[in-house]
Amino acid sequence: MHIVVAGQGYVGLPLAVRAAEVGHRVVGYDVDLDRVQQLAAGDSYVEDVDPARLRAVLNTGAYSVTTDADKLAGYDIAVITVPTPLRDDEPDLTYIEACAQTLGEHLRPGATVVLESTTYPGTTEELLLPILEKASGLKGGPDFRLGFSPERIAPGNKRFSFEGTPKVVSGIDAASLEVITGFYDSIFHTTVPVSEPRVAELAKLIENTFRLVNISMINELATLTDRLGVNIWEAIDAAGTKPFGFTRFTPGPGVGGHCLPVDPLFLAWKIREKLGVPFRFVELAADVNRHMPDYVVQRIVAALDARGVAVAGARILLLGLTYKINATDLRNSPSVRVAELLTELRADVRGAEPNIPDGADTELPLRRVDTTPEEVAAADAVVLLMDHALFDFPMIQQQATWVLDCRNRMAGANVEVL
Repeated sequence: MHIVVAGQGYVGLPLAVRAAEVGHRVVGYDVDLDRVQQLAAGDSYVEDVDPARLRAVLNTGAYSVTTDADKLAGYDIAVITVPTPLRDDEPDLTYIEACAQTLGEHLRPGATVVLESTTYPGTTEELLLPILEKASGLKGGPDFRLGFSPERIAPGNKRFSFEGTPKVVSGIDAASLEVITGFYDSIFHTTVPVSEPRVAELAKLIENTFRLVNISMINELATLTDRLGVNIWEAIDAAGTKPFGFTRFTPGPGVGGHCLPVDPLFLAWKIREKLGVPFRFVELAADVNRHMPDYVVQRIVAALDARGVAVAGARILLLGLTYKINATDLRNSPSVRVAELLTELRADVRGAEPNIPDGADTELPLRRVDTTPEEVAAADAVVLLMDHALFDFPMIQQQATWVLDCRNRMAGANVEVL
C-alpha cells in the first residue's frame, strides 16, 4: 500500500521505517526542511531508528521523505503523528488542523486517515473529520475511512520493542476499523480493536495519567519521608515484595518528555471544558511534579548552607540532563529546570550528559563538562538527576565531596538520597 506518515519525529519516523520494512511504500512528510534533509541523507536523529535501518529503506526506495505536499497524492493510508503541545495549559491542536487540511486536499475515495497524535476524547470526530470533509468534498464513512490509534512510543526502551507493543486501534465505523486494523496487523504483532475513537483517545490518556498520578504520589511522599527520617527507597523495596496489588514507582526530580507532563492535562482540560468541573487528581499530580525541581534545589541549598557554602558562586555538577534514562531527549526535562533555578541563584552550574554530543544542545543553561574524577572532586555539590549507564557511580561516590542522589544509585557518608 501507499502510506503517508505525516510528522517524522519520535513517533512518525519509527512507524514509517517499520512500515517500509514490512513491504509498504512509504512517504514521510514533514514541514521541517532541515529534518527532511537529514533523513534523506540517511542520518537518523531518533535513537530507536538505527541509521543503518533508515539507509536500507531509503536505498530500496520503500521510504522517501519530503516537504512537498504534492507528493502525498494517491495515498491509501495517511497517518498523522504531529505534535500536540500545551499552550498556557490548553491543548494546541494547530498542527493537527494544518496537517488535516493538507491531507484532505489529497484525499480520494476509499482512502484512510489515522490520527496517532495524543489528544482529548472527541478530537478525531469533532475536529479532524470536519476538516477532512471540507477540504476533500468527501464524506467520512461512505467515501473515506477514519480512525484513531494512540502511539505507544517509549524511546530507549529495550524491553518492549516497537512492533511488540500491542496497538490499540479504532474507526468511526466498521469499515474504517477493518481497514485500520488490517494496516496495523501488518506492522504490529498484536492489535487491540475498540468500539470507537473516543475510547482509544481516552485509553492513551488513562495510561499516562496512571503513571503521572503514581509518580506524583511517590515524589510527594519522598519530600515528607526525608523530614520524617525514613528511607523511602528501602520502604519501596519492601512494598515491592508483595506479589499483587502493587506497582513500583520511584522518586525523581520530576517528569519530562512530551507525554507525562502534557497528556493528562489534555484530559483535565476536556473535563473542565465539557463538564465544568476539575479533574482534581491530575491537577494535583501535575502541581506536585511541577515543583519537584524546586524541592531538589532546596535540598542542595540546605546541604551547602550546612557546610557553610553559599549557593551563589558554588560549583555544582549536575549529572544526567535528559528526561529519561540512557536517552538523548531533553524535552521538558526536569534536570534542565534544576539547572535554570540554580543559575538564577548565581551558582556555577556545570552539567554532564554523555548521551548527547557536544554542540547539540546550545540552549542548555549551563556549561557542559565530562564526568572526570577531577571535575567531580572540584564540585561543591554533585547532583545525580538521571542515572545513565555511562556514569561511573563508584568513582563519583569516591571523589565527590557531597552528592544528592535522586536515583538511589550510591551510598556513603557523603551521599544523601532524594
